Amino acid sequence: MTTSAHPSRRHVLATGAAGTATTALGLTAASQPAARAADLPLLGTYDVVVIGSGAAGMTAALTAARQGLSCVVLEKAPTFGGSAARSGAGIWIPNNSVLLAAGVPDTPAKAAAYLSAVVGPDVPPDRQQAFLAHGPAMLSFVMAHSPLRLRWMEGYSDYYPELPGGLPNGRSVEPDQLDGNLLGAELANLNPPYMDVPAGMVVFSADYKWLALAAVNAKGAAVAAQCLARGTAATLRGEKPLTMGQSLAAGLRLGLRSAGVPVWLDTPLTDLYVEGGAVSGAVVTRDGAPALVRARRGVIVGSGGFEHNAAMREHYQRAPIGTDWTVGAKENTGDGIRAGQRLGAALGLMDDAWWGPAIPLPGQPYFCLAERTLPGGLLVNAAGARFVNEAAPYSDVVHTMYDVGDTSPAIPSWLIVDQHYRNRYLFKDVLPTLPLPGAWYDSGAAHKAWTLDALAASIGVPAAALRTTVDRFNSQALKGKDPDFHRGDSAYDHYYTDPYVLPNSCLAPLWLPPYHAFRIVPGDLGTKGGLLTDARARVLREDGSVIRGLYAAGNASAAVMGHSYAGAGSTIGPAMTFGYIAAKDLAGVL
Repeated sequence: MTTSAHPSRRHVLATGAAGTATTALGLTAASQPAARAADLPLLGTYDVVVIGSGAAGMTAALTAARQGLSCVVLEKAPTFGGSAARSGAGIWIPNNSVLLAAGVPDTPAKAAAYLSAVVGPDVPPDRQQAFLAHGPAMLSFVMAHSPLRLRWMEGYSDYYPELPGGLPNGRSVEPDQLDGNLLGAELANLNPPYMDVPAGMVVFSADYKWLALAAVNAKGAAVAAQCLARGTAATLRGEKPLTMGQSLAAGLRLGLRSAGVPVWLDTPLTDLYVEGGAVSGAVVTRDGAPALVRARRGVIVGSGGFEHNAAMREHYQRAPIGTDWTVGAKENTGDGIRAGQRLGAALGLMDDAWWGPAIPLPGQPYFCLAERTLPGGLLVNAAGARFVNEAAPYSDVVHTMYDVGDTSPAIPSWLIVDQHYRNRYLFKDVLPTLPLPGAWYDSGAAHKAWTLDALAASIGVPAAALRTTVDRFNSQALKGKDPDFHRGDSAYDHYYTDPYVLPNSCLAPLWLPPYHAFRIVPGDLGTKGGLLTDARARVLREDGSVIRGLYAAGNASAAVMGHSYAGAGSTIGPAMTFGYIAAKDLAGVL
């Protein structure tokens, strides 16, 4: 089965109308009675209460505060930043000021055509338009009211650049370097990154494609030297340089501090408080005891997804699924989603996530980007056969892993490479030619053998089929064409590749033993289903009516991207935008 450049349309919105099964999971239990909640200790009254200190929550709080509203951010974790702080922090927002200043040939018409083509009918046009209309203003606002600065990720293509309005050179931006010293003691409360930057270096997301090639590519070596020079300069200045998600979260937190917005850590939401038919506060646990925080105007839920809630994942998503393959913040257990559902909120996209092929390494999974795209590797299923364009957008690859069915399961899949590949390219953080950690082999995540037959035996696939697959792949790679799965046909396919490999930078034969295999499972950056909202970020009931006083943004809400993924940063860009929209609506200035 092939995967096309066009996003899947096979899925449907999951709403949570699951009867007794849902009730058994505790997902539709009655909300805390208002009289009982009102008797709890009152921690404070604010115009706006924001749940969660990720990109959505902090943007919402900053916006509310700068509109003259009093605001507090309630964070479950002992750290701030959520999944955004752990991420590469790409931000996909068409027509923003950073892109236009860089000369990117974007227009509102192009962006609207592209987003519509990517998302299709899964998301109402008014929500798509709200994102496109308010996103650029949101980014300009955040940069005006925080030290956060952004840079274009030049060359990081939109994920479907061949669709109408798609840009092969990309629309994604990312945070610029920020000095962590600006946070003072609060720096210790920043949620750590998913992967540490190499010691002594200052690395941006856009650098990683070149760092993977540093051993064999002149530009890769130059970028590595530049990263080291940045790190050296920052050290000489006495700075603690932050980039990617660390810079994003730190910049937003500094904006909140300047605006006088408190962020209460270790304060999980347990329920929403309703008074007079409107959401008017949050019931939380503070210092081990229940308490109430009132909201005069409303509550904005930015508490993240449910990727670490095993019961919810098993109920809403396809098997095999679990909580061990996600790189989302561990506190994301669907608290805000369940609280909204108890008030009758509709849910959408609960079957989906921000998927990506992952290697289940000991300790935590590794979200596999460049490694499956670089020339000299291919993915096979349980039958030892290819089943997908390995260089396709990562969400599409996982959708295909699930969709191929039971006849030749693709969960797990196996990334097959040879020693020539290992001699040339960085693999995760392991330099070319160096041995992989023994724990990878002990856990079954990695295998090595001197023949393809022996490798097939090690991973449990038919040897003859694997040999046939590799032979066919090699003959096609030498010609630079992949008629089976069209790897290399899209400009996106060539982002994480080796430009020195010709005639197709995506394709190279496997010929040098030993051969290596890496276990591939459906990883994710977080779930993308949640509370159904309108174009003003207001939470809706099943009948389309609005739950007064309740707003949602980020992964606590059903994604504006539907079942697809427009480009790098399609999680964070909309999360920030709808947080901004929610706060503006509460302030009456939308």
